[in-house]
Amino acid sequence: MSSHLPGLGTERWVAGRWFLAASLVLLALLPIPALAQAGAAAEYRSFFGFDSRTTVWVVAQLHLMFGAFVLGVPLFALITEYIGHRTGDQRYDRLAHEFTRLLSAAFATTASLGGLFVFLLFGLYPRFMNFMGGVFHGSMYIYSLLFFAEAFSLYLYYYSWDRLQGGPKKRLHMSFGLVLNLTGILIMAISNAWVTYMMTPTGIDPETSRFVGTAWAAIANPLWMPLNVHRLIANVAFGGFIVGAYAAIKFLGSERQEERAHYDWMGYVGNFVGMSALIPLPFAGYWLGREMYSFSPVMGNNMMGGAFSWTFIIQAILIGMLFIGANFYLWNGMERIPGAERYQGFIKWLNLVLILCFAVWLTPHNLPLSSTEQVLMGGQYHPVLKYLGLMPAKNAAVNFIILSTYLSFLLYRRGNKGERLPFAEHGLRGKVVVGAAAAVSALLLVWFTAVLFTLDPRDMELSPDRRVYFLIPAYLMIGHVILLAVCALMTYRDRGVAAQFLYLGSAVFSAAFFLGPYGFVVLEKANPFLREIAVVQVLIVLTALIFVTTVDIYLFRGAEEVGGIRWGRGPVRAQYALILLCVSVVLLMGLMGFIRSGLREDWHIFGVLRDTSAGAFTPTMAHMAWVVGGITVLYLVLMTFVFWLGTLGEESSHAAAQGRGAEPVGGMGQ
Repeated sequence: MSSHLPGLGTERWVAGRWFLAASLVLLALLPIPALAQAGAAAEYRSFFGFDSRTTVWVVAQLHLMFGAFVLGVPLFALITEYIGHRTGDQRYDRLAHEFTRLLSAAFATTASLGGLFVFLLFGLYPRFMNFMGGVFHGSMYIYSLLFFAEAFSLYLYYYSWDRLQGGPKKRLHMSFGLVLNLTGILIMAISNAWVTYMMTPTGIDPETSRFVGTAWAAIANPLWMPLNVHRLIANVAFGGFIVGAYAAIKFLGSERQEERAHYDWMGYVGNFVGMSALIPLPFAGYWLGREMYSFSPVMGNNMMGGAFSWTFIIQAILIGMLFIGANFYLWNGMERIPGAERYQGFIKWLNLVLILCFAVWLTPHNLPLSSTEQVLMGGQYHPVLKYLGLMPAKNAAVNFIILSTYLSFLLYRRGNKGERLPFAEHGLRGKVVVGAAAAVSALLLVWFTAVLFTLDPRDMELSPDRRVYFLIPAYLMIGHVILLAVCALMTYRDRGVAAQFLYLGSAVFSAAFFLGPYGFVVLEKANPFLREIAVVQVLIVLTALIFVTTVDIYLFRGAEEVGGIRWGRGPVRAQYALILLCVSVVLLMGLMGFIRSGLREDWHIFGVLRDTSAGAFTPTMAHMAWVVGGITVLYLVLMTFVFWLGTLGEESSHAAAQGRGAEPVGGMGQ
């Protein structure tokens, strides 16, 4: 009993810190509307002689990064706990508990940075805060109370873990986790309303630039929902890759085989979660960019072809590193799986596809060039590569990357699987689930097919004869609906593997090799319709992910295993890949924060409230690189410290965990 006391005391000390921090943030946020009005006479203030804009930039970005971890980790911690509860595999419960321990330490830092960020905004930008307080004062009070509720629910979720085990008690505990996640999502949604309103303001009197709309209209601005979806998915990916890096570092420092096995498995789960969120993330990013362009073509053009074009090339490089790194980890992970040798031949081809698509993905259409540079290149655009920089090529490339990454995971998952059970062995339930997956996928395609058939070219300022370009992708989706039915029947007749590759291959052909080139035709003949082509590509790829995954689950359920996965015996280079993924995702988040904020240029609120301070300029690429790089290093150092705090009570927790479950011998999806 005495061995537990030091750890428990440490954990209570950490809990006290983040609970106090949450209280301070609550007290800081509640008076903001009134205080902002009181300080409205001054427009800007300095921060002890330091650059106020850079100061706010650094603190805000660090708060968002910690917030992404605090909001993302509970989502897959709850899912992991549920898997453990349903399967009876206690290693999942231990993993979820370990994730949550990291949360308890990270929350205090998140709350402290949030409080500092609030005070900086009020102190340095009183006029701006006066405007925002007038629009969002009601939501600010709600946000404050929700933040306090999140702290309480996290406290309840973590410290009731050991007491609420088994049966109804476990379900009660998971309900605490559900409340924690719902509270976190609401907090994110409210803060996203403030951020997006600065880019796409609504309810503004054009004569006076005063806010005359309703609070809900301000919240539900054009970018609000796209950013909610994008940040929710991105937070899960961010949290997954950071946990993967944490597991990799613990693996490299472990001396016992049992510890290496646990952290090897933990790293796999972190990478799995990160990859699962990374695959749909480009779709959400496209939706966000599309809505931004629709609201303001000025911001859209500046984003893709103006001052921020180089930043998007860097973004493309980082995204490519995430996909290639995640695939590299899976390929190396096959070395710990008996029987996976038969799939090694696919790796070089998947690697070739990823590299080629990566090259297309990062190719710009045009860049700001000097007159000398234009002469050397023969014009503003490269005569050949300019086509690879257009959206049809990029959409085709990113969809091919997603499907190739998905194929890597399928091969990894079935690495140690031998002879499969006949599909008939899964009974009626198997047929119902596979049929439901096919039906849901078909309904998605039918829905947008109906949209295309009802589109009026005149609404896009096109002549009626251009409607023919709407019909070709519509007929293509009808073909995929028929193919879904065929593949479902093939699965029922124990031809599931053939059905998988038939539909996956058709998705590759349609999304990349057909709609990619067809996009260039639409670009020339019916340019406004190009955005709908991208939606068709997304839906075809999404239906492939839904249907093929469902079939794969049943195909290999109960299949013979060639051998158990040798956790802890994989190559060390795979662990370094996890660390690289963590650094890449942190850099990417910092870069995207700069892009999203910088697109407003010299506007606090785009087109409404101009920034007249000395810092009202778009930073140079060099300045951006120094700041984002510095933020990345500072975040990783702080997160390392936070993880150290989270492991102070690790010895006692591990002792308790030994009573809950054994060391891992398998893995998620195995």
